Amino acid sequence: MAFGPGEQDIRKVQLTGGATYTLSLPKPWVVANELSPRDGVRVDWRPSGALRLSPIDMLDKQVKRVIINANSLPEDSLHDHLMGAYISGVDKIRIHFNDGDGKKHRKEIRRFLRNTRGFETMSEDDKHTEIVCLINASEMPLSASINRMYLQLSSLIRDIMSVLEGEDIDLLSDSEERESEVDALLYLIERQVCIALDSHLVATSLKLGRNQAVEHSNLARCLERMMDHALQISQMMQEFDGGIKLKMEDSPIAQIPIWQEAIKQLMINIRTRDSHGIEKARHELKRAQNELILHEEGMMEGRRTARTLIFEIRLSESIRRLCAYSRDFGEILLNIKLYDEIIVDRQND
Repeated sequence: MAFGPGEQDIRKVQLTGGATYTLSLPKPWVVANELSPRDGVRVDWRPSGALRLSPIDMLDKQVKRVIINANSLPEDSLHDHLMGAYISGVDKIRIHFNDGDGKKHRKEIRRFLRNTRGFETMSEDDKHTEIVCLINASEMPLSASINRMYLQLSSLIRDIMSVLEGEDIDLLSDSEERESEVDALLYLIERQVCIALDSHLVATSLKLGRNQAVEHSNLARCLERMMDHALQISQMMQEFDGGIKLKMEDSPIAQIPIWQEAIKQLMINIRTRDSHGIEKARHELKRAQNELILHEEGMMEGRRTARTLIFEIRLSESIRRLCAYSRDFGEILLNIKLYDEIIVDRQND
């Protein structure tokens, strides 16, 4: 009977020599994976009780590629399609275009290369460009990328606080570059997670289950959203160029140190997963959110210039968003912790 990918078959366990249990492998699977007698097969005993079989060199033989015809795409959408291919986990992208359109499309390709990690141009001519990924998806731990995102975010908020205290506004001159670095790390994590969902070998190399990998992607997304609001605060301060003076001990600025300490504790709990620490940080963030809401309601009653009022409302809203995304971050940590503590019992008939 024909047997192929996505189909199921039932095989009987055989007892050989009175002590060894054997199970025959489907011939179509052996042929498809070019296996020969005495070749090694990796046997993976999953927590669910399932056994998973895979050829030892399976990943080495796979190259995922995609061909994109740039002239058949909507106007100015090549970059978006390249990003989609990148996050989907392809190893090689070949872009075709009409003779004479290369300059326009290569500009989008260079933008893609700046916004991602690992891809390099391998060949190009008047009608095509081929780019290849040189980084193995399993080489960089997700936690390392998440920590790097946090460092970029915390350093920008720290510089924002310094400027609010009177330091030179030039401290924030590279805020967009820092935000771009966080975006690139998010794309890398999403790519790794997508590959891990397709390949249990990559998931094993990353030392994460597939559920954990998805939740780490959610952690990274929270940090990226926080970085967006940190960038908004930075751009707003450069726009007003020190023309607004606020007291450091009053809302909304007084809530920034609360957020800094809370997100620091949540980052520590990626490793320690202490429920008390996570909940304490989330409660502090909720308190900061409530204080900001009360402050925003009271701003309308005070005597402020329109310029000061606009600045303060926008600042308060961004800080409140920082707290909200950080609380989501803590919730994801609890999800990871509880998933790891699941006990699976086998029910008796």
